[in-house]
Amino acid sequence: MKNILLPTDFSENSWNAIAYALKFFEKTSCTFYLLHVSVLSYIAASDSPYITDKDFVENTFTKPAKKQLKSLLKRIATEFPESKNHHFFTLTDCNFFVESVRSHVLEKKIDMIVMGTKGASGLKKVIVGSNAADVIKKVKCPTLVVPEDAQFVDLDEIAFPIDYLLTYGVRLLKPLHNILDVHKSSLQVVHITNKAAELSIEQQDNKDLLNEYFSKFRIKFYNLSNKNVEDAIECFVQSRNVKMMAMVAKNINYFQRILFHNKIEEITYHTRIPFLVMHDKMH
Repeated sequence: MKNILLPTDFSENSWNAIAYALKFFEKTSCTFYLLHVSVLSYIAASDSPYITDKDFVENTFTKPAKKQLKSLLKRIATEFPESKNHHFFTLTDCNFFVESVRSHVLEKKIDMIVMGTKGASGLKKVIVGSNAADVIKKVKCPTLVVPEDAQFVDLDEIAFPIDYLLTYGVRLLKPLHNILDVHKSSLQVVHITNKAAELSIEQQDNKDLLNEYFSKFRIKFYNLSNKNVEDAIECFVQSRNVKMMAMVAKNINYFQRILFHNKIEEITYHTRIPFLVMHDKMH
């Protein structure tokens, strides 16, 4: 039984991420935790003299959130009546967003966070909501980020950009291994360099370890030479019809170059391709 955390602000973007998660885990027994956080910084910004009053917070923030979560459960039951092996719980919290997510990840032994991004339709550059960016950077739990236009389709191909400079343990890569197993996907490992060059002995060893760990799946290795990493990935994703990206968060410099433009809050990618960010879990 997997434990999945679904943060929601009741927007259509967050509903889209929930819908994606239910289809993504369709064949897996899961407990889903729907979490709404009334963010402390927003409450404090209202300059209300009542923010320390528990009854005020309960009536103004918690009760309405619980009501909306109840409506969300009804929508799930209506639109996904076939989710027989899925169980749902609702959570409300009054806290700083990342602190709330982190504490629930530990307490509920969460296996994966699935959350949406906020962006403007029609723009190639999508602004990742600061909440999603903060979770990616600060919460050590595998996180699947679902862009606003992403619709679940069969995951034929998953791209895994990498530089081979770090050794990745089995525990860190397990979420990707599980996805390949459940969805019968092929894995496209993409190594991008400024100019063509031989791998160092250490890089070759790390590549061999990956090849061995994912040996039961269809796996291909690509070496791309391009001074602009973002352009190289963009071209690869479009030419291969990639359905998901996988990243390792601890390789943060490479990770930022690929996904983000100048600031970590801006993702330069497609508005349709989810990306999995893998961390060593906190528990």
